Amino acid sequence: MIKNWTKYLGPGPLVAAAFIGPGTVAVCSMAGVNFGYELLWALLLSVIATIVLQEMAARIGLITQKGLPEVMRAEIPTKAVRTIALGLVITAIVMGNAAYEAGNLSGAVMGLEVFLPNKATSTFGGYFRPMPMLTGLVAWGLLMCGNYRQIERFMIGVVLMMSMVFLVTAVAGKPHLTTLLAGFVPSVRRDNIITIVALIGTTVVPYNLFLHSSLVSRKWKNPIALCYVRVDIFIAVILGGLVSMAILVTGTMGNAKQVEVITDLSESLVPLLGSFAPYFLGIGLFSAGITSSITAPLAGGLVICSCFGWNNNLSAKPMRWTFSAILLLGVIFASLGIKPIELIAMAQLANGILLPVLSTFILWMVNKPKIMGAYKNNLLANILGFAIWAITLILGCKSILSVIQNWSL
Repeated sequence: MIKNWTKYLGPGPLVAAAFIGPGTVAVCSMAGVNFGYELLWALLLSVIATIVLQEMAARIGLITQKGLPEVMRAEIPTKAVRTIALGLVITAIVMGNAAYEAGNLSGAVMGLEVFLPNKATSTFGGYFRPMPMLTGLVAWGLLMCGNYRQIERFMIGVVLMMSMVFLVTAVAGKPHLTTLLAGFVPSVRRDNIITIVALIGTTVVPYNLFLHSSLVSRKWKNPIALCYVRVDIFIAVILGGLVSMAILVTGTMGNAKQVEVITDLSESLVPLLGSFAPYFLGIGLFSAGITSSITAPLAGGLVICSCFGWNNNLSAKPMRWTFSAILLLGVIFASLGIKPIELIAMAQLANGILLPVLSTFILWMVNKPKIMGAYKNNLLANILGFAIWAITLILGCKSILSVIQNWSL
């Protein structure tokens, strides 16, 4: 029975692992420190949105045996419309992945700062942080040699251990049940809108939608496997969502007044780990950052090469040039002297804003009988899908207005 189940274990855990990274730790901790349990509802919404959208993307991959960009190229008949649609996808993926990569590298550097100082140096009137460049070179070297699987597995193990510590800490803290449940009542204000969108962006990772469809098409070849695809997604995302909620809950338990450095993030783990807390979290953040720094450019490269019809094998030149460009953009953004916590939060905010753009194409494809046949969306799936699209669009627009208003002050 166990052998039969592992045979059908799919890419769901990769989807969950993608949002249990430095961005999740930073943004969820910030939400807990700044707003207490108030934004637990945003994480619940994010988990539901992830399950719904990832299931649609995976279903498209399973039925068509293609990734989302290949389906778009094949099914949009008008060249001008096809060019605009693929251009929007490429722009969203490049922008989102570059921002996400900058957050990943900053998270890895933040972990290293426990052990090594990361001083910014003055350059042409600005400031340059050398550590992200060195970390980016490590990730690039692992990608180019292709020999990173064992290291990646070890680091994922460290991230899983870090996740368990957050879960244990949250339970051991015995949060008041009534107050905890009150956090699932939606509340949107000008002072929390940016954090809400960042929480959505750190959970519903846009490039994951495209990566997932491609991986499912390679893993399963028969529509009868749809039940396994759904179970795989449901279990993985629920567990990942519980970890995110645990991080938010532990963020409320420390004495930190704001989150800027790793000692602020680790404040809530001190009751369980004592003086070892910053070092443990430093190792966990570095592992999560490096692992995500490898997977994010790979996912972005896969999507972009698929959009252009290029060879997307890891050793192919188009793939190498593409993931190298995304990694380089991430290194540049991470090296500009912006505080790591601010950069990570901005990366998740960018993801949340881009989500409605990418989900539009998924909803269009999954409702086309020519593409999906009997497996197109039913009424309930459409109600959930369009509700999520509308909510994320409204929140994304409100967050943009909030940023503009803050800049004008």
